[in-house]
Amino acid sequence: MAKYITRYGAMRLLGVFTYPDNLPLLHGFDIIAQTNRGQECGVVLCDATAETLARLNTELTEGRIVRQMSEEDKLQQRQLREVEKDEFVRCRNIIEKMNLVMDLVRVEHIFGGERLIVYYTADGRVDFRELVKTLASEFQTRIEMRQIGVRDETKLLADFGDCGKEVCCNWYLVEMPPVSMKMAKLQKATLDPAKISGRCGRLKCCLRYEYDHYAESLRQMPLAGKIVSTPEGEGKVIGHELLAGLVAVEIPDAGKKSIPLRDVVLLNTEGGAVKEKPAKKQERKK
Repeated sequence: MAKYITRYGAMRLLGVFTYPDNLPLLHGFDIIAQTNRGQECGVVLCDATAETLARLNTELTEGRIVRQMSEEDKLQQRQLREVEKDEFVRCRNIIEKMNLVMDLVRVEHIFGGERLIVYYTADGRVDFRELVKTLASEFQTRIEMRQIGVRDETKLLADFGDCGKEVCCNWYLVEMPPVSMKMAKLQKATLDPAKISGRCGRLKCCLRYEYDHYAESLRQMPLAGKIVSTPEGEGKVIGHELLAGLVAVEIPDAGKKSIPLRDVVLLNTEGGAVKEKPAKKQERKK
Protein backbone atom coordinates (compact mmCIF):
# COMPACT_ATOMS: atom_id res chain seq x y z
CA MET A 1 0.00 0.00 0.00
CA ALA A 2 1.59 3.27 -1.17
CA LYS A 3 1.84 6.36 1.01
CA TYR A 4 1.93 9.95 -0.21
CA ILE A 5 2.52 13.35 1.35
CA THR A 6 -0.51 15.43 0.47
CA ARG A 7 -1.55 19.05 0.98
CA TYR A 8 -5.19 19.79 1.69
CA GLY A 9 -7.57 22.36 3.17
CA ALA A 10 -7.67 26.15 3.15
CA MET A 11 -4.78 26.25 5.64
CA ARG A 12 -2.72 24.02 3.33
CA LEU A 13 -2.28 21.26 5.89
CA LEU A 14 0.08 18.35 5.29
CA GLY A 15 -0.75 14.70 5.77
CA VAL A 16 0.54 11.22 5.04
CA PHE A 17 -2.19 9.39 3.20
CA THR A 18 -2.34 5.76 2.15
CA TYR A 19 -3.56 4.75 -1.29
CA PRO A 20 -4.64 1.13 -1.89
CA ASP A 21 -4.73 1.39 -5.68
CA ASN A 22 -1.73 -0.01 -7.56
CA LEU A 23 -1.65 2.89 -10.00
CA PRO A 24 1.04 5.39 -8.84
CA LEU A 25 0.14 8.99 -8.09
CA LEU A 26 2.45 11.74 -9.30
CA HIS A 27 3.25 15.22 -8.02
CA GLY A 28 0.36 17.60 -8.66
CA PHE A 29 -2.38 14.98 -8.93
CA ASP A 30 -5.69 16.25 -7.50
CA ILE A 31 -7.28 13.78 -5.11
CA ILE A 32 -10.17 13.27 -2.72
CA ALA A 33 -8.87 12.28 0.72
CA GLN A 34 -10.52 11.03 3.89
CA THR A 35 -9.12 13.12 6.77
CA ASN A 36 -10.14 13.43 10.40
CA ARG A 37 -12.43 16.29 9.28
CA GLY A 38 -14.20 14.41 6.48
CA GLN A 39 -13.72 14.09 2.74
CA GLU A 40 -11.52 16.87 1.42
CA CYS A 41 -9.85 17.97 -1.78
CA GLY A 42 -6.08 17.76 -1.85
CA VAL A 43 -3.04 17.57 -4.06
CA VAL A 44 -0.25 14.98 -4.04
CA LEU A 45 3.21 16.38 -3.33
CA CYS A 46 5.48 13.33 -3.29
CA ASP A 47 5.97 9.78 -2.04
CA ALA A 48 6.08 9.48 1.75
CA THR A 49 9.56 7.95 1.94
CA ALA A 50 11.77 7.94 5.03
CA GLU A 51 13.93 10.65 3.44
CA THR A 52 11.06 13.02 2.66
CA LEU A 53 9.48 12.52 6.08
CA ALA A 54 12.82 13.31 7.76
CA ARG A 55 12.96 16.64 5.92
CA LEU A 56 9.56 17.72 7.23
CA ASN A 57 10.03 19.11 10.71
CA THR A 58 6.33 19.24 11.47
CA GLU A 59 3.53 17.02 12.69
CA LEU A 60 1.64 15.35 9.87
CA THR A 61 -1.95 14.16 9.94
CA GLU A 62 -2.91 10.74 8.64
CA GLY A 63 -5.67 9.55 6.38
CA ARG A 64 -6.33 7.78 3.14
CA ILE A 65 -6.78 8.76 -0.47
CA VAL A 66 -10.24 7.79 -1.68
CA ARG A 67 -9.72 8.48 -5.38
CA GLN A 68 -8.28 10.82 -7.95
CA MET A 69 -10.51 13.80 -8.58
CA SER A 70 -12.85 13.38 -11.53
CA GLU A 71 -14.23 16.19 -13.66
CA GLU A 72 -17.45 15.97 -11.64
CA ASP A 73 -15.45 16.36 -8.41
CA LYS A 74 -13.69 19.44 -9.80
CA LEU A 75 -17.01 20.95 -10.83
CA GLN A 76 -18.40 20.31 -7.36
CA GLN A 77 -15.31 21.92 -5.82
CA ARG A 78 -15.81 25.07 -7.90
CA GLN A 79 -19.48 25.18 -6.90
CA LEU A 80 -18.51 24.88 -3.23
CA ARG A 81 -16.21 27.90 -3.56
CA GLU A 82 -19.21 29.88 -4.79
CA VAL A 83 -21.37 28.53 -1.97
CA GLU A 84 -18.73 29.62 0.53
CA LYS A 85 -19.16 33.25 -0.55
CA ASP A 86 -22.84 33.14 0.36
CA GLU A 87 -22.12 31.27 3.61
CA PHE A 88 -19.52 33.89 4.54
CA VAL A 89 -22.05 36.73 4.18
CA ARG A 90 -24.71 34.86 6.16
CA CYS A 91 -22.21 34.00 8.89
CA ARG A 92 -20.98 37.61 9.11
CA ASN A 93 -24.55 38.89 9.43
CA ILE A 94 -25.23 36.50 12.30
CA ILE A 95 -22.03 37.59 14.09
CA GLU A 96 -23.03 41.25 13.73
CA LYS A 97 -26.53 40.60 15.08
CA MET A 98 -25.05 38.86 18.12
CA ASN A 99 -22.60 41.78 18.68
CA LEU A 100 -19.61 39.48 19.02
CA VAL A 101 -16.20 41.16 19.11
CA MET A 102 -14.54 39.13 16.38
CA ASP A 103 -13.60 39.52 12.72
CA LEU A 104 -14.68 36.82 10.31
CA VAL A 105 -11.83 35.88 7.95
CA ARG A 106 -13.10 32.94 5.94
CA VAL A 107 -15.61 30.12 5.86
CA GLU A 108 -14.37 26.75 4.57
CA HIS A 109 -16.96 24.22 3.43
CA ILE A 110 -15.50 20.71 3.59
CA PHE A 111 -15.92 18.85 0.28
CA GLY A 112 -17.94 16.01 1.81
CA GLY A 113 -20.19 18.46 3.68
CA GLU A 114 -19.26 16.99 7.09
CA ARG A 115 -18.52 20.40 8.61
CA LEU A 116 -18.14 24.14 8.12
CA ILE A 117 -14.92 25.67 9.45
CA VAL A 118 -15.14 29.31 10.53
CA TYR A 119 -11.81 31.18 10.67
CA TYR A 120 -11.78 34.39 12.70
CA THR A 121 -9.49 36.82 14.48
CA ALA A 122 -10.10 38.40 17.87
CA ASP A 123 -8.08 40.26 20.49
CA GLY A 124 -9.04 37.80 23.20
CA ARG A 125 -11.21 34.79 23.88
CA VAL A 126 -14.73 34.83 22.47
CA ASP A 127 -17.71 33.00 23.93
CA PHE A 128 -19.16 31.61 20.71
CA ARG A 129 -21.32 28.83 22.16
CA GLU A 130 -24.57 30.48 21.10
CA LEU A 131 -23.02 31.37 17.75
CA VAL A 132 -22.15 27.72 17.08
CA LYS A 133 -25.71 26.64 17.86
CA THR A 134 -27.13 29.31 15.56
CA LEU A 135 -24.73 28.50 12.72
CA ALA A 136 -25.37 24.75 13.06
CA SER A 137 -29.10 25.42 12.75
CA GLU A 138 -28.56 27.81 9.84
CA PHE A 139 -26.28 25.56 7.77
CA GLN A 140 -27.42 22.13 9.01
CA THR A 141 -23.90 20.82 9.54
CA ARG A 142 -21.21 20.62 12.20
CA ILE A 143 -19.48 23.94 12.95
CA GLU A 144 -15.78 24.22 13.83
CA MET A 145 -14.50 27.59 15.10
CA ARG A 146 -10.82 28.38 14.48
CA GLN A 147 -9.23 31.49 15.97
CA ILE A 148 -6.16 32.51 13.97
CA GLY A 149 -3.51 35.24 14.04
CA VAL A 150 -2.73 37.93 11.50
CA ARG A 151 -0.10 35.80 9.77
CA ASP A 152 -2.57 32.96 9.30
CA GLU A 153 -5.11 35.51 8.06
CA THR A 154 -2.64 36.50 5.34
CA LYS A 155 -2.09 32.82 4.55
CA LEU A 156 -5.81 32.51 3.85
CA LEU A 157 -6.39 35.76 1.97
CA ALA A 158 -3.18 37.16 0.45
CA ASP A 159 -2.03 36.52 -3.08
CA PHE A 160 1.25 38.15 -4.14
CA GLY A 161 4.08 39.79 -2.21
CA ASP A 162 6.38 42.71 -3.03
CA CYS A 163 8.70 40.32 -4.89
CA GLY A 164 5.99 39.59 -7.45
CA LYS A 165 5.60 35.96 -6.39
CA GLU A 166 2.90 34.30 -4.33
CA VAL A 167 3.30 35.02 -0.64
CA CYS A 168 5.38 32.23 0.89
CA CYS A 169 2.82 31.41 3.59
CA ASN A 170 0.20 30.73 0.93
CA TRP A 171 2.60 28.96 -1.40
CA TYR A 172 4.76 26.39 0.37
CA LEU A 173 5.46 27.30 4.02
CA VAL A 174 4.08 24.79 6.50
CA GLU A 175 5.03 26.65 9.66
CA MET A 176 5.69 30.36 10.08
CA PRO A 177 9.39 30.84 10.92
CA PRO A 178 10.29 33.17 13.81
CA VAL A 179 11.63 36.47 12.46
CA SER A 180 13.29 39.29 14.44
CA MET A 181 14.69 42.74 13.72
CA LYS A 182 18.12 41.30 14.56
CA MET A 183 17.95 39.28 11.35
CA ALA A 184 17.21 42.39 9.28
CA LYS A 185 20.10 44.29 10.89
CA LEU A 186 22.60 41.48 10.32
CA GLN A 187 21.67 41.29 6.63
CA LYS A 188 21.95 45.09 6.40
CA ALA A 189 18.38 45.29 5.15
CA THR A 190 16.60 48.61 5.31
CA LEU A 191 14.96 49.12 8.68
CA ASP A 192 12.02 50.94 7.14
CA PRO A 193 9.01 48.97 8.49
CA ALA A 194 7.08 49.57 5.28
CA LYS A 195 9.79 47.81 3.24
CA ILE A 196 10.60 44.86 5.47
CA SER A 197 7.02 44.03 6.48
CA GLY A 198 4.93 41.48 4.62
CA ARG A 199 1.26 41.52 3.72
CA CYS A 200 0.45 40.55 7.31
CA GLY A 201 2.16 43.65 8.70
CA ARG A 202 4.82 41.55 10.43
CA LEU A 203 8.47 41.14 9.42
CA LYS A 204 8.82 39.26 6.13
CA CYS A 205 9.40 35.52 6.44
CA CYS A 206 12.15 35.70 3.80
CA LEU A 207 14.38 37.55 6.29
CA ARG A 208 14.75 34.16 7.98
CA TYR A 209 15.84 32.20 4.92
CA GLU A 210 19.47 33.37 4.67
CA TYR A 211 19.99 34.36 8.29
CA ASP A 212 21.85 31.17 9.26
CA HIS A 213 24.36 31.74 6.44
CA TYR A 214 24.91 35.35 7.51
CA ALA A 215 25.31 34.33 11.16
CA GLU A 216 27.84 31.61 10.28
CA SER A 217 29.81 34.04 8.09
CA LEU A 218 29.88 36.60 10.91
CA ARG A 219 31.26 34.02 13.36
CA GLN A 220 34.30 33.61 11.11
CA MET A 221 34.97 37.35 11.02
CA PRO A 222 37.06 39.39 13.50
CA LEU A 223 34.82 41.62 15.58
CA ALA A 224 34.51 45.34 14.90
CA GLY A 225 37.13 47.31 16.85
CA LYS A 226 39.74 44.53 16.78
CA ILE A 227 43.25 45.21 15.49
CA VAL A 228 44.29 43.08 12.53
CA SER A 229 47.22 42.65 10.20
CA THR A 230 46.62 42.80 6.44
CA PRO A 231 48.78 42.99 3.29
CA GLU A 232 47.98 46.73 3.36
CA GLY A 233 49.25 47.12 6.93
CA GLU A 234 47.79 46.97 10.42
CA GLY A 235 44.42 48.54 11.10
CA LYS A 236 41.13 48.41 12.98
CA VAL A 237 38.11 46.40 11.87
CA ILE A 238 35.20 48.76 11.18
CA GLY A 239 32.76 46.48 9.37
CA HIS A 240 32.10 43.38 7.31
CA GLU A 241 30.83 42.43 3.86
CA LEU A 242 29.54 39.00 4.78
CA LEU A 243 28.41 37.68 1.41
CA ALA A 244 31.61 38.82 -0.30
CA GLY A 245 33.80 37.47 2.54
CA LEU A 246 35.50 40.85 3.02
CA VAL A 247 36.59 42.67 6.17
CA ALA A 248 36.43 46.47 6.21
CA VAL A 249 39.61 47.74 7.87
CA GLU A 250 40.62 51.34 8.71
CA ILE A 251 44.38 51.54 8.04
CA PRO A 252 46.40 54.62 9.10
CA ASP A 253 47.58 56.65 6.09
CA ALA A 254 45.67 54.30 3.77
CA GLY A 255 42.04 54.82 4.76
CA LYS A 256 39.30 52.23 4.56
CA LYS A 257 40.18 49.00 2.78
CA SER A 258 38.11 45.91 2.03
CA ILE A 259 40.35 42.90 2.63
CA PRO A 260 39.51 39.24 1.93
CA LEU A 261 39.07 37.32 5.17
CA ARG A 262 41.85 34.88 4.23
CA ASP A 263 44.36 37.78 4.22
CA VAL A 264 43.35 39.12 7.64
CA VAL A 265 45.22 38.09 10.81
CA LEU A 266 43.79 39.03 14.20
CA LEU A 267 46.36 40.66 16.52
CA ASN A 268 46.36 40.82 20.31
CA THR A 269 46.77 44.05 22.27
CA GLU A 270 50.57 43.70 22.20
CA GLY A 271 50.60 43.60 18.43
CA GLY A 272 51.41 39.91 18.01
CA ALA A 273 49.30 37.42 16.14
CA VAL A 274 46.71 35.62 18.22
CA LYS A 275 47.70 32.01 18.69
CA GLU A 276 45.03 29.40 18.38
CA LYS A 277 44.37 27.40 21.51
CA PRO A 278 45.40 23.75 21.12
CA ALA A 279 42.51 21.35 20.93
CA LYS A 280 41.88 19.39 24.11
CA LYS A 281 42.92 15.77 23.93
CA GLN A 282 40.09 13.37 24.30
CA GLU A 283 40.46 11.00 27.23
CA ARG A 284 40.57 7.38 26.29
CA LYS A 285 37.75 5.35 27.65
CA LYS A 286 38.95 2.54 29.84
